[in-house]
Amino acid sequence: MQSRRHFIRQSAATLFAAPWVTTGMRAASPNGKLRHAAFGASGMSWADMTSMSNHPMWELVAVCDVDTSKFKKAQEKWPNIKVYQDWRELLEKESANIDSVNVSTPDHMHGSIGIASIAKGKHVYGQKPLAHNLWECRQMVERARDKGVMTQMGIQVSSDFSERLAVELIQLGVIGKVKEAHTFSNKKWGDMEVRPQKSDPIPEGLDWDKWLGVAPERSFIKGYDHPGNWRKRRDFGTGTLGDMGCHMFSGWFRSLDLAAPTGVVSRGPAPNKDNWAINAVVEYTFKGTKFTAGDSIKVAWTDGDARPPAEVMALAGDLAKFPGQGTIYLGTDGVLLHPHGSTPMLYPRDKFTGYKYPKLEPRNHWFDFIDCCLKGDKKPTANFDYAGPLTEAVLLGCLASAFPNENLTWDAPALKIPNNAAADKMVRRDYRKGWEII
Repeated sequence: MQSRRHFIRQSAATLFAAPWVTTGMRAASPNGKLRHAAFGASGMSWADMTSMSNHPMWELVAVCDVDTSKFKKAQEKWPNIKVYQDWRELLEKESANIDSVNVSTPDHMHGSIGIASIAKGKHVYGQKPLAHNLWECRQMVERARDKGVMTQMGIQVSSDFSERLAVELIQLGVIGKVKEAHTFSNKKWGDMEVRPQKSDPIPEGLDWDKWLGVAPERSFIKGYDHPGNWRKRRDFGTGTLGDMGCHMFSGWFRSLDLAAPTGVVSRGPAPNKDNWAINAVVEYTFKGTKFTAGDSIKVAWTDGDARPPAEVMALAGDLAKFPGQGTIYLGTDGVLLHPHGSTPMLYPRDKFTGYKYPKLEPRNHWFDFIDCCLKGDKKPTANFDYAGPLTEAVLLGCLASAFPNENLTWDAPALKIPNNAAADKMVRRDYRKGWEII
């Protein structure tokens, strides 16, 4: 029997109507390995490349980064790779030599590079969030399905034992039907101040124009955007919710078999014109499923110093020991606290004393992608058909933060916010001239 999510995706609109058919490897390499190119040479891209390199049938062909100072480390580990500063040049010159890519750049370039790679028929491992805005995200899903390429979003925790155990416990009904869930992160990827009016010399090796990419032109400020603080900036990142939401929503998105939210409201501070705010409070409404207690379910997100209600946290015992990041599920027969990246815990403790957790086989998120690309017989666990709607929910919350206390209705099939014209305009961004998405 098809899940409700699968049914909606297959019947509601273009996104949900096209069949998924793999076209397999585009041009098998002479040694049978998956020939790969990386967009990004450090940070998450380095983590992705090194994790993939442990697979015996993976081969790195080329690396692209707008900052050439990042090449040295990669070239020391993979002496034979080609390096590029322009991702478009890499795709053009290496298209016949690569089968897959990872897009592990700042968020604002995920869509452009991902969509262009898909157009070339490449399998795509896309870092979270899948794209910077809702329109780009939908395009990634639709175009990947049309091309039949393998896809995986970089939410590696979804393959981890801890999240899979939480999903298993919820779907086994250990805490009964879920009434509500609260996801929280103490990270503060925001900035309550506006952008300084200053300019610093651009470092040697950094192509600032290419780093800006689709975003509007602005001056370089040392340490402000590149390399580490772009997540705080609205034109480049998606704040704490965008950074952590794709990881942390995945547990309840999968365990409750949720589809698109029907509505969202932000009760936290609004972002300013340049930067995301901190201390977000976002509430989503989803249609209920067989795993929920009602016909609808509310799921809340808080970050920074904002926390779930004290009475909710108290259900998991000592407030002083409540984790900094995680999700707490309130069920009809108990409570499940899932600290981010750690083993889920059941409450009240006396009720679940002696409960034996189910055993799960280990899984490697990167190997899952590589094996699916090579074999072509199944999709990776966080493929874009799953990760796309998940990311849309995250990005909808980011968008809602600009409209505090306004209940936004979400028409997922139409990709529209029908009850707020200003919010609806933010479903898609404006692109700098010459950098428009294909």
